[in-house]
Order: sequence, then structure tokens, then C-alpha cells
Amino acid sequence: MAVLEVVDVVRRFGGKQPITALQGFSMTAEAGEIVGLLGVNGAGKTTLVKIVATLLQPTSGTARVCGYDVTSRGRDARAHLGVVFGGDRGLYGRLSAVDNLIFFGGLSGIRRGLRLRAMEALEQVGLRDRANTRVETLSRGMRQRLHLAAGLLHQPRLLLLDEPTTGLDVVEAQRMRDHIAGLARTGVAVLLTSHYPVDVDQLASRVVVLQDGVNRNDLPIARFRELAGFVAEVRITGAGPQPQTPTSEGFEIATDQHGWTMTCRLRRWDLGTLDMLTSITKGHAVAELQVTPVGLEGVLHSLLGGSR
Repeated sequence: MAVLEVVDVVRRFGGKQPITALQGFSMTAEAGEIVGLLGVNGAGKTTLVKIVATLLQPTSGTARVCGYDVTSRGRDARAHLGVVFGGDRGLYGRLSAVDNLIFFGGLSGIRRGLRLRAMEALEQVGLRDRANTRVETLSRGMRQRLHLAAGLLHQPRLLLLDEPTTGLDVVEAQRMRDHIAGLARTGVAVLLTSHYPVDVDQLASRVVVLQDGVNRNDLPIARFRELAGFVAEVRITGAGPQPQTPTSEGFEIATDQHGWTMTCRLRRWDLGTLDMLTSITKGHAVAELQVTPVGLEGVLHSLLGGSR
């Protein structure tokens, strides 16, 4: 049984001109799987997350967490569900980190061993040494990790993460990604939404693209990258006479007062490709060669018309 099952979910918002945010959306998430949910603003991502989190009811269709319908068995579904929206709000600045968790754990119905559970959650996110520190003195990255600890208090089997690295510096963002990857290795299923493709690129084993309220793509991340139609972009700069490029390979070349720049999106990256590039640039003064593998951002631009 999948940890998360979403089947033909429709969600309309009323009024004289109803808006359909989701129209027949379906997806699953298995134990230990990180699924990246991507789409432009207004695609329906937040609506879907709120439905799974039991904060919003679907107009039709079903969503189940560990087999429990989020509408008719919401309490049971929440018992297996952790939600982390993050941000600067939602924590009590004058309370310590552990007291925040004890408060939230009490609201969640945890009674026995709550302080021990809170300390274990702090250990999971690398904040045990900050247990008695007032939240208002913590860095933004530490507060984001404390949000994650709150979502882990009741040891959920499904974790909903919405923009977990927003506003974090590169060190804290990577630390957060490491914690998320570690959770998946323990068998927790993760549904990750982010406007930062690097989050999904590094973490997700599958990618779901939500567009106009439907599941447009649902693929393993390696196959998803192939949708861009190329595996890498090569950029070569040099001086002097410009190389002759084969028109059939999609090369582009531009010149200015400093020299020339040649770019090409490669459909494959192998020894034959290297031989071709060597042949083209032989005898020319090459100053720099850059190879950029295709990432999720490139795929999204290809699929969604150049915008995210």
C-alpha cells in the first residue's frame, strides 16, 4: 500500500465564476520515496498540499494517507502525517526550542514521553545543543530546522515539505537537504514542493509536474531530465578566427571585439562527442570550455514555455 494515494482529485473554489484549481489529479508516494512536486505559480500545488494535510476538502476524488481517507478519516490520516510549511511565523520566540516542541506535541495529542520525543526530534535536525535556547535568538536556518523537528514529533510516515530552504544561505540550505535525505532513508515518504530546482534535483527520486490542475508528468528523475532533449550545454570561448561548426548539430556561434563564443546543446555526452568538439576547435585559440549538465530548471523551461 502506498503511503500517499491521490485519486482523481478535483477542487473548485466557488463564486459566480468558479475556479478549478485541481481537475482529476492523481499521484502516489511510496515509503522512503521523495517526490518533487513542481509547477508554475497557480498550478495547484498549494491546494493539493492543503488537501493532503486535511486543511482543505476536495470537491471530488479521494486522497489517502496510509490508507486513511483525508476527508472521512482525517484524524487517523493526521496521525501519520507531518506538515512543514516553515517561514518565520509559527514559532514562539520567547520559548526555548524544546518548549516549542513540547507545546506543539501537546496540541497533537502526544502525552507520554513528550519531552524525550522532543529531544529526539531536535537530535534528528542537529539542534539538540540548542534545546534550551530561546527561539528568537536562533538563526533563520535553525528556525527552519526547528519547524522540521515539529513535523517529526509524532514520527510521521508521510512528510509534506513546502519550500524548505526558502531564505536560507547555501550552508543551511544544504544542511536542510541532508536532513531530508536522511529521513527518506529511514522510510519516511516525502512530498516536496519548491521553487528552487536544486532542492528537487538533489533530493527527489521522482518528479511530478502539476500544470493547469492536472498531473502532466510523473517520472523518475533521470527520465524526467531526458525530456529537455539534451544532456548538457557546452560553451567554448576563444580568440582569432572562429571555428567552422556543423549546422546539423545545433551549434551557435557569436563574435564580439574580444573573440568568439560557441554554444551547443548536446543530445549525448560520450567519447564521440569529445572527438567532435576536438575536431571543431583544433588549431583555434580556445580560452575557456564550460560543460553544464541539464538540470530540472532546463527541463521545466522546455516543458512550461520558459517559465516556472
